[in-house]
Amino acid sequence: MMNKSLRLATVTPEQFLAPVSGNATTASNVPYVQDAFERWVLLLDTLRERADNMIAHERQGMPPLLDFDYELLLDARTFERSANYALLRITRVGDDCWDDCVDEAKPPVIVIDPRAGHGPGIGGFKRDSEVGMAMHEGHPVYFVIFYPEPMPGQTLSDVHYALRDFVLEVARRHPDTAPVLYGNCQAGWAATLLAADCDGLTGPIVLNGSPLSYWSGEAASSPMRMMGALSGGAWAAHMISDLGDGRFDGAWLAQNFETLQPEKAIWDKYATLFAHADTERERFVEFERWWNGYYTLSREEILGITQNLFIGNRLEQGEMQLDAHCTVDLKRISNPLIIFASDGDNITPPEQAMGWIGKLYPDTDALKAAGQRIVYMTHPRVGHLGIFVSGSVARLQHRAILESLDDVEALSPGLYEMVIDNPSGDPDCETGDFEVRFEPREVDDLGIASDDAALKQVAQISRINEAVYSIFVSPWIRAATTPASAEALRALHPMRWTRTMFSEQVNPWMALIKSTAETLRETRSPLPDDHPAIVAERALSARTGEGIGAWRKGRDAWITHVFGAMFGNFPFAAATTQAEKPSASSKKGMNNYGMAF
Repeated sequence: MMNKSLRLATVTPEQFLAPVSGNATTASNVPYVQDAFERWVLLLDTLRERADNMIAHERQGMPPLLDFDYELLLDARTFERSANYALLRITRVGDDCWDDCVDEAKPPVIVIDPRAGHGPGIGGFKRDSEVGMAMHEGHPVYFVIFYPEPMPGQTLSDVHYALRDFVLEVARRHPDTAPVLYGNCQAGWAATLLAADCDGLTGPIVLNGSPLSYWSGEAASSPMRMMGALSGGAWAAHMISDLGDGRFDGAWLAQNFETLQPEKAIWDKYATLFAHADTERERFVEFERWWNGYYTLSREEILGITQNLFIGNRLEQGEMQLDAHCTVDLKRISNPLIIFASDGDNITPPEQAMGWIGKLYPDTDALKAAGQRIVYMTHPRVGHLGIFVSGSVARLQHRAILESLDDVEALSPGLYEMVIDNPSGDPDCETGDFEVRFEPREVDDLGIASDDAALKQVAQISRINEAVYSIFVSPWIRAATTPASAEALRALHPMRWTRTMFSEQVNPWMALIKSTAETLRETRSPLPDDHPAIVAERALSARTGEGIGAWRKGRDAWITHVFGAMFGNFPFAAATTQAEKPSASSKKGMNNYGMAF
């Protein structure tokens, strides 16, 4: 039987070719075929603009995409232990400037952006962001950026001590109040290392979509984690770094993100751009400027990350050694932690953000005895990037966090859930129109399970494979790799050439698209959304996305079955559908980047 939504939207060929009737919402005299052709040209022109922006950004050295004025305070490339990081002081965000709105009595906020394949800017490339909200609330704001290329031989320890110096510099400038660290994704666990090392921190840390417990959650809830296991572990990242002449190309991480949920990250993104070619262009280009700026990590860094965190899970186990003198221990943390996670986040699900709590503390009494103050908040649907980028999340959740810092520090040791009561549902509501409560919770309430036995096997196999690769293969690849070959592989990465192929500089025919699009924008009369052909087009697009989603679920089920056969007999098949999270962008108010506006 024909799908109901498709049956209702079915139209005849005459309707596709005919102009819209007078009953439509907006008058238009163009047939559907012409409208679709015009939108196709506009889509191609948007892809041309994205490609030109990408090439221009790379030629400029890929400076950070920050929508605010700033001054450079510290450049860690000049430190004795050099790292490709820098500390900025934010001087203006839109109409809010330091001199007019900063209250020096409020604690300074240090926003650390994630170094996970892209450049800095996700926490502040528009006004409605963490940076913009912190400045608007009157906090002195500092921002940690990084440069495209790591320093030679740069390690996680080098970055760690650079961040430590940044925090000390901000503390020196504001001696009366401890800084608040705002860590997004990767930057969250980097900030946590500062609190859990041998020196520790005193001010609160806000962890946004930050994984600390890499083995937590059922296997079927994170199929990409299982794919990493099936590929044999850390040796693959080592080989990519060797082929990159000691650099790990961040484009690989971006590609992994898109293939995690291709029906949203790929199909829906471009289908939405085609459907709304007249209005979606600006937002698409703005986001893609950041999304397609791929930065690199050093070989030492990516191996340290995979071996200590994503595969080895040594942070949670208290076995991550920064240097010969200090081992990180999460039980050392004494400053308040605010964990912001989302059920719609398929990169860092709540289990990986909070699973470590139950591993370290068998019950709430043990957590209290350790002096820990942990506050968590979960969003029901926003995607991973939406935690940092969403305008509505910045205007409500991040505003509520910033306004509640004093209350958090006043809490007695324990585990609390931060609950925002907002009857209006409007993220722009006045401060008095919503209420923030901190509900005491028990560690047992988290109820987070994990497949530790299986993942310990994965870690052991990864260590063996890495040792074999390092001894017998890596020296040969390094000897054969040159800067020229590494640059060629970088340029030929699918995440680059599928973008740059639309540039006028690569494809001269795109100049014709550009001129045609300019003419169309002046003369175009788009069809209304209720035109029968438009309704059919949207229905077909939705069904296509669902088909890709069904394929992806089958892929994930296959991965979990194979993993179960290799590493243990776990009930993955039943868990696969149960663990399927509500898609962020399938919810009302969400777009294809998992962001709500």
